[in-house]
Amino acid sequence: SMQTLKHSLSSACSPSAPAEIIYSWVFNELPSFVAEDSRRFISQETGNLYISKVQPSDVGSYVCQVKNTVTNARVLSPPTPLTLKTDGVMGEYEPKIEAHFPQTVLAAKGITVRLECFALGNPVPTITWRKMSGNIPKKARLRKSQAVLEIPNIQLEDSGSYECKAENTRGGTAFRGHLQVYTLPQWISMINDTQLDSGEQLHWECRATGKPRPTYRWLRNGEPLNSQSRVEMVNGELIIHRLQQADSGMYQCIAENKYGAIYSSAELKILASAPVFSTNPIRLIATVGKDVSLECRPRASPKPRISWRKNDRRVQIMLLRNNTLRIINSSRSDEGSYVCRAENQFGSAELTTVLLVKEPMRVELSPIRVEVTVGESVVLSCKVTHDPSLDVSFLWLLNNQPLNTQQEGGHFEYIQTQSSTADLMIRSILLKHAGKYGCRAQTSADSVLAEAELLVRGPPGPPGVVIVEEITDTTATLSWSHGVDNHSPITTYNVQARSPVSLGWQTVKTDPEPVTGNMESAMAVELNPWVEYEFRVVATNGIGTGDPSTPSRAVRTKEAVPSVAPANVRGGNGRRHELVISWEPVSEEFQNGEGFGYIVAFRANGTRGWKEKMVTSADSTTYKYRDETFPPLTPFEVRVGVYNNKGDGPFSEVVTVFSAEGEPREPPSEVQAFAISSSEIKVMWKPPNPGPGRPQGYEVSSWKDMEQEEMGKKKRTMGNETTMLLTGLDGNTQYLISVKGFNSVGQGPASSPIKISTKKNAPSLPPGNLMWIQEGNNVSLSWDPVKARDNESEVIGYKVLLRQEGRGHSQVMRTPNSAVVLTLPEGGTYIIEVRAVSEGGEGAASAQVRVLTSSGKLHSAQTSLKLLRQLSNIVCLKPISKWHRSPSLLFAVVAYIQLFL
Repeated sequence: SMQTLKHSLSSACSPSAPAEIIYSWVFNELPSFVAEDSRRFISQETGNLYISKVQPSDVGSYVCQVKNTVTNARVLSPPTPLTLKTDGVMGEYEPKIEAHFPQTVLAAKGITVRLECFALGNPVPTITWRKMSGNIPKKARLRKSQAVLEIPNIQLEDSGSYECKAENTRGGTAFRGHLQVYTLPQWISMINDTQLDSGEQLHWECRATGKPRPTYRWLRNGEPLNSQSRVEMVNGELIIHRLQQADSGMYQCIAENKYGAIYSSAELKILASAPVFSTNPIRLIATVGKDVSLECRPRASPKPRISWRKNDRRVQIMLLRNNTLRIINSSRSDEGSYVCRAENQFGSAELTTVLLVKEPMRVELSPIRVEVTVGESVVLSCKVTHDPSLDVSFLWLLNNQPLNTQQEGGHFEYIQTQSSTADLMIRSILLKHAGKYGCRAQTSADSVLAEAELLVRGPPGPPGVVIVEEITDTTATLSWSHGVDNHSPITTYNVQARSPVSLGWQTVKTDPEPVTGNMESAMAVELNPWVEYEFRVVATNGIGTGDPSTPSRAVRTKEAVPSVAPANVRGGNGRRHELVISWEPVSEEFQNGEGFGYIVAFRANGTRGWKEKMVTSADSTTYKYRDETFPPLTPFEVRVGVYNNKGDGPFSEVVTVFSAEGEPREPPSEVQAFAISSSEIKVMWKPPNPGPGRPQGYEVSSWKDMEQEEMGKKKRTMGNETTMLLTGLDGNTQYLISVKGFNSVGQGPASSPIKISTKKNAPSLPPGNLMWIQEGNNVSLSWDPVKARDNESEVIGYKVLLRQEGRGHSQVMRTPNSAVVLTLPEGGTYIIEVRAVSEGGEGAASAQVRVLTSSGKLHSAQTSLKLLRQLSNIVCLKPISKWHRSPSLLFAVVAYIQLFL
């Protein structure tokens, strides 16, 4: 029991000026818009808002918004309130259509048409649509809860009566209107500019389509054209009889209906001129016995009267309709001057044609018929008999087409020995050169053709496509049709086959053998079972072998038991207690069917029964049998067979295969390790006892005492060596070391780890305070001793390195002391450096000393200053009684004294 409203169920919204607009309604305030559904509808035709069944939530203020889609401008109407009506209750009632499309809707072809239909009612009505004649177009769409029927791209066939029906539980009502589609006129045919002679008839026609059907009007020079005695206008046709000069002008045909008009324009020109001939006097040569035509075609308007005369006498000979003079079976008496006279109301003109009649030309081509073999050459000779006053030209043809020697690869050559004879040389003839050759001789009076036939013998053409009529496991019955024999009888056919595993096309054996040239079928034999083949045939005659036929379709031979055993059966290697057997797989060509596999049979030497194992993969090449009861290198008799779905095939020959040695079983013995330096350890061991599982090499593992073995380093020998030098180790560090053997099968057990520590690191300080004195090629050198730190190895001596500048190699001298005398072998610049030596290795290098030697004594000012500085230190800082405690300073004093002496 819904309370009714004091306001109308529809509210109006009308713009002040028409435009491309969209209507919408604001509920209470922006941006709250009325949402359209089955209960509410906004007409885009009227702008009205319709509410079919009002609810309390609809009470409020409504404002109509009009949006211009071109300018995007918006205009709002004054608010319209919708309030409750308290003096009644609204019950259910049947639908009432409030908004609908017009009873007649006019629409232009191609646009989108929207038909509106909305009803008030309680309950809310349902809208349905139908077309009274036929179905609603499939392209049509229903919008806004079916209140709008939208038909895009409207066409003529979419016109008709449409009905919308509104229904609810209280009843139903309907509205029906007619949709009429119209089209503007469109041209089918138009008029074109025309030139006619005065007195002739003009016939123009223009045609157009349109709905409603268009009518036609004509204009001349912009003025309406009316029907007269000479002018007829009917349904787009214009006919003007007996044209006059005044009829010339610009004409327009107008096709129009009530929706528009279209125009077609053309100009009419009326010609008027005296006769004029475009050519000068004509000289015409004819042949005795032939017909000849003399033309008379002047330009004139209107058409002139034509007359002929010969040698100033009127001609009484056949005159054709187009004013051409026709002379039948001409003779010498027909020679002479012929004059054509043309005359109309504007004037006259004449054209003279001089006719000469000559004897006919004769052409002889020899030989008329000739047979040659591919590769040979031939000459065709063309001789002409003709009137000596006329020049003759020659044209050669092959099968009625002009012969272009430039495009034939040098096979043809023209040879003209004299004016009346021409030869055609054909070299290295090909099959395609066979045919009908023509020699056309031409003069200004005549054209004569002589022909000859050239037959070319060559290898046969390809036979017809091969058909496979029957197929077995090893045979195929084939048939084909004869190809051309190229004028040499076919003697034999060669049958060829190709398969996915063959190397191209191969000749196959046939039954019968050979296949003679009069046969068109044969059987291919000794094929492999279960192989997909293509077949073709090649023909041979006395000249040679031709091209092959088109291949047959691919066919597969039937299945059969395998007939080829695996090759190269062998074995060995593998892990302990394994018997490894290998072989070369049988190619698909010899598997003979599906389900192909191998049967591996073996037995220990001296035993009776065979063990057989099935290997189901056709690509398998290895089988491994494991049994811990037989010792390594046990000899076995082995053979490998084949099978498929058809049965078992043959076995290979029996071979002897030994079971595997396996991986090494024992670790190396007597493993020892020695620290060489702070970064090197030498490891030595002895091989395990001789026997199966012999090592092919050894792997040494080293890891720090506090690390896991997996964190350490592994290093393998290059061969069967039993020593290894480990490098790159940390100094003064304890390592655990173990050794294991390995071979191609795997690794053996590792030896028990042994512990070994690297030596302390070499001294980190370099020798310092280097001093030297040079006398000739002798250099006395001294330095301060190096003292090792607690974590460094004790110094046991020094290494002096002497290198000549510019050369790579060095001389090395070892000394336990901190002084040395060097002899420089030859002149030049030398570089000297010193390193401390310890059990941990060599220490850091000292500063380099550069010494220059020549034939005389040399010393640098720098050296003298150093010695003076050292001597002043000795004198000033130390008593002489303590000099012996500083050998380097004592050495400096002695060297200085020697230098100045």
